[in-house]
Amino acid sequence: MQDFFELSGLRKPSQSPAHVPVIAEIGINHNGDVDIAIELMRLAKRTGCDAVKFQKRTPSICVPLDQQLRIRETPWGDMTYLAYKERIEFGSTEYEIVAREAKQLDMLWFASPWDVPSLEFLIAHGCRLVKIASASVTDEELLRAVAESGLPAILSTGMSTLEEIDNAVSALRGNPLILMHATSTYPCPPEEANLRCMNTLRERYSLPVGYSGHEHGIQISVAAVALGAVAVERHITLNRAMWGTDQAASLGPRGIETLVRDIRVLESALGDGIKRIFPGEVEPRRRLRAR
Repeated sequence: MQDFFELSGLRKPSQSPAHVPVIAEIGINHNGDVDIAIELMRLAKRTGCDAVKFQKRTPSICVPLDQQLRIRETPWGDMTYLAYKERIEFGSTEYEIVAREAKQLDMLWFASPWDVPSLEFLIAHGCRLVKIASASVTDEELLRAVAESGLPAILSTGMSTLEEIDNAVSALRGNPLILMHATSTYPCPPEEANLRCMNTLRERYSLPVGYSGHEHGIQISVAAVALGAVAVERHITLNRAMWGTDQAASLGPRGIETLVRDIRVLESALGDGIKRIFPGEVEPRRRLRAR
């Protein structure tokens, strides 16, 4: 675990090993607008998040052929699904701005590559950590490319069987690696969160396990930390009413602020497990004990 956090930069050397990094998933909630992306990065910094994550795709590879020419209503008018995906995809100019803003904010940025050219793009733009999205758990070509890169990797496990995760973990064993328990229902109802699965993943793979949440509210994400999550990832948005497929399962400014606050309180409350008499107990002990 120490090697992963040291090499990835997800936890700063000055932070305690008990510090649970909070990843603000911007994803595609910027809707192709770099100014919105910058606003989201600043929101993440202001609310105490440790990193921001984007998604990078080559639409002509990632969009299935039978969907590419389907017409979709968008804020920019009716267009094919492929054209829509290309419209909201960031290129070199946008990622140069993202990298520059991250440096000014003293904040880690990284992304989920959805195909090999996107991985190569991210590496060329200085990305030092990648996340394998739940949708890519069975993408053997991408897994091999990530393994060959040697980069620290986060493997999300939503909508996956244990056998599929077995294969992905095996492919990435040479990389610094953590797993993220996730349920790929947007938004995720409480009965599908299945937080105890974090224990299943820890025991099966002997790897650190975090939590990537898509639920409404913050309770489940805070509970994940109580159950030992080493990192928490949540989508963020400027306004949950904005257009986009992930906005409804995202946290707005007040939500992400409250989540980070409550995680930090919980970290303090968990303590070290050593039974002791605390300073605040000395006087009640003297006063209430008969002898």
